[in-house]
Amino acid sequence: MVDLLALTAELVDIPSVSLDEARLADHVEHRLRAQPHLEVHRVDDNVVARTMAGRPSRLVVAGHLDTVPPDGNATARVEGDVVWGLGAADMKGGLAVMLALAETTPEPAADVTWVFYTGEEVAAEHNGLARLFETHRHLVVGDAAVLGEPTGGTIEAGCQGTMRLRVELRGVRAHSARPWRGRNAIHRAGRLLAVVDAYEERRPVLDGCEYREALQVVGIEGGVAGNVVPDRCVVTLNHRFAPDRTADEARAHIAELLAPVLEDGDTIELVDVAPGAPPGLTHPLLAALRDRNGLAVRAKLGWTDVSRFAAAGIPAVNFGPGEATLAHRADERVDRAALGQVYAALRDLLEVGVRDDA
Repeated sequence: MVDLLALTAELVDIPSVSLDEARLADHVEHRLRAQPHLEVHRVDDNVVARTMAGRPSRLVVAGHLDTVPPDGNATARVEGDVVWGLGAADMKGGLAVMLALAETTPEPAADVTWVFYTGEEVAAEHNGLARLFETHRHLVVGDAAVLGEPTGGTIEAGCQGTMRLRVELRGVRAHSARPWRGRNAIHRAGRLLAVVDAYEERRPVLDGCEYREALQVVGIEGGVAGNVVPDRCVVTLNHRFAPDRTADEARAHIAELLAPVLEDGDTIELVDVAPGAPPGLTHPLLAALRDRNGLAVRAKLGWTDVSRFAAAGIPAVNFGPGEATLAHRADERVDRAALGQVYAALRDLLEVGVRDDA
């Protein structure tokens, strides 16, 4: 069996900060091209490898190559059964599992597409998976998908949607010595903040997974000078919404919530939005992954690229080694047991498929 801990350390030692993933893409491409059972494609620094055995179903297994900038942890350190270093959890441990399985499973029960993509940790415009769906869709479609984000070996089903909204409140400018001649827009924000603070979250349960919506103020700006009553205040909101709502429905919900504190001249601008993804566990491949390995399942409360698969009509889950709470930290790490657990579960799925569940 491949030494997954050593392979993870090897990948950690290849720098791949977002927008500079070429060296790691070269390494992955070289290893995959050495496998005669794989058809390999390179699109920019995205690498796709596929088995072409003519199986009745196809599983897509995807993971991102990039990391955030280092924090004194640019190189790997192995201590016992733990590897420490940038991206160890998010998600070079997952990439190690993918590489090992791609190299050692030449005749899977379902055809497999392995997707190693760029730009997940930065703005959506740089996302390699999005680019592949836009320009080389035929390379990344399948019947179901697994995204190797760190989940502690638990299946995190689907994901919540996310949006940012920019609310601009208007006032009337005046000298601060004569505030009655104006109207303070920042003071007006107090009522809006109270509404957000009192927000009652929805907790819908979908396929046994409880999602937990949230609304938070993530930025506020206003003020002209130290002696001027401000005539403008901008409040930026982040809303996480469950996948039983579309982006339009979520936006309408927030607009309705804020309507009592808004007046003529105030505006709500949608800054960005990414829809959620339903759990997807009714698909036989994903159900087999869960059931045969006795895996715990919980809702994914954040947003991940499973949303891109769901938008393409491909059921997808998050499943990978490492703890998400360690991602982007100076003490980021992953252990041998976590790598082995995910490797064993995915290998079982690839070797057996859904035959036991038919």
